[in-house]
Amino acid sequence: MEAQLDVESDRQVRRFKSAVRSTFPRKLMRYALVICLAALTMPLHSVWAQAPQAERAELHTSETFLGLATIPLWDGTPPGAVGNRFTDFPTLSVFRPFPGRGNGTAVIVAPGGGYLGLAADMEGRQVADWFTTRGVVAFVLKYRLGRDYVYPVPLQDAQRAVRLIRSRAKEFGIIPNRIGMIGFSAGGHLAAMTGTMFDEGKSEATDSVDRASSRPDFLVLGYPWLNAMEPSQQGFISAYCKVLRIEDDAKCKSIAQLYTPELLVTAHTPPTFIFHTSDDAVVPVDATVTFYRALHSAGVPAEMHVFAHGPHGVGLGAGDPALDLWPVLLEAWLRGLQLLTPDSSLHAQ
Repeated sequence: MEAQLDVESDRQVRRFKSAVRSTFPRKLMRYALVICLAALTMPLHSVWAQAPQAERAELHTSETFLGLATIPLWDGTPPGAVGNRFTDFPTLSVFRPFPGRGNGTAVIVAPGGGYLGLAADMEGRQVADWFTTRGVVAFVLKYRLGRDYVYPVPLQDAQRAVRLIRSRAKEFGIIPNRIGMIGFSAGGHLAAMTGTMFDEGKSEATDSVDRASSRPDFLVLGYPWLNAMEPSQQGFISAYCKVLRIEDDAKCKSIAQLYTPELLVTAHTPPTFIFHTSDDAVVPVDATVTFYRALHSAGVPAEMHVFAHGPHGVGLGAGDPALDLWPVLLEAWLRGLQLLTPDSSLHAQ
């Protein structure tokens, strides 16, 4: 009986469809469908138009929509701030992996820009996205720079970033000894400085952040400007001083002695991955090779890839058939250090 009812029901449905088709030509059916959809959406549009402006803005908040957040490195005015502008406040923009995909590793991304600006897209956001798809929490660093903030201010910002993330590791879902730093061009110099000039924290500090170590656990350097502070052949006016138009020879000499990474490498410098090109016309590869030799001599695990051709500032490869391979090599290196392997201790927290 039930089977007969089912058959009869199917027949009624077919007859209904046939009647509709015979009554409404195909083109007219399309027009009717469009009119119906418009009628259905009009009330919703009307309600949306009548919604308070504040509620509409809240729905369009990028942090809510994309799950992003930006946090200051210091509460209140940063030490040494010379103004109240956007550029006077160093921050970290947080990019998280898809929920449940995190592996416990974190990386600070330092964009380049010659210590005059920040290539925040190609050498910031795009790099952060690359890491998050591999389970790594990424933090894009907006550090202070320019003539208002000469060294050591950018380094102080980078060191503070490492301390801050380490002190809040549980909140970010990361392991305190799996915090690395990647930098490009001037950001590569900054990352190298952070990995060669660090301390284990100040145990007596009242600020809990300052009690954390500033040492990154691994470094990734993309076409790094490692000779930024080195004296040129024209005395002690370094490339850094020329770019920032610092004419104080004594100050430039002091900076060169203090902030040239190759002079600061020790056995405690973190494992390092380096990428450069032989014909980089902006930042010659020589200083990168020298830095690698210093790492090797100190017994620091290091891997360097020098491609034959490629301009400066290519980010993750910029579509070049050869240079697009360097992130693949980086991923293999990270996997070799177990940095992309989920840490079981995360589930115990």
